[in-house]
Amino acid sequence: MDRKHIFVALTGASGSMYGLRLAEQLCLSGVQVTFSASCSGTSVCLEETGLDLSGDLDKAQQRLYNHLEIDSGIRLVHPEDLFCGIASGSSAPDAMVVCPCSMGTLARIACGISGNLIERSADVMLKERRPLLLVPRETPLSDIHLENMLKLSRTGARIIPAMPAFYSRPETVLDLVDFVVGKVMDQLGIENNLYKRWGAE
Repeated sequence: MDRKHIFVALTGASGSMYGLRLAEQLCLSGVQVTFSASCSGTSVCLEETGLDLSGDLDKAQQRLYNHLEIDSGIRLVHPEDLFCGIASGSSAPDAMVVCPCSMGTLARIACGISGNLIERSADVMLKERRPLLLVPRETPLSDIHLENMLKLSRTGARIIPAMPAFYSRPETVLDLVDFVVGKVMDQLGIENNLYKRWGAE
């Protein structure tokens, strides 16, 4: 049986830890992960985590592996590489997650703009009726943000805001991150124990 293939895209909203932790946990769950960061996402990731995803792809991928403390299982692709297989419906992944999803990226996806690999792949997921999960992280939300999210929800995308819960009494930042990542993995149908479920012992 083929491994599930998921494209994780990190864009320019705050919350790079969400996307990195998701890629790591998917990889550890046996999922084939393709990973990309937009230009803005790369800048925010460096600012928030110290991880540099810019420059030579092979070197950036090794830095990614070192940061996540893994040695394989994630393929890093350039956000402008429209010749990448996932840019076509004939090679679409099983699912795609934009985590975190900036409001600019969300707006361009909502309008069907395919200016880079991330936007084009999201467009492919919508037209092929495959799971597209968006993890927006912005506050407050304007009418435009809300209308774009509603539009995408109506076209089949799943909107999973980065809103950690506190009923499990989180003690670390990672606890908060894992709640959101666990929710995303739930939507992907991937078993996980990243967060305490309501009513669980």
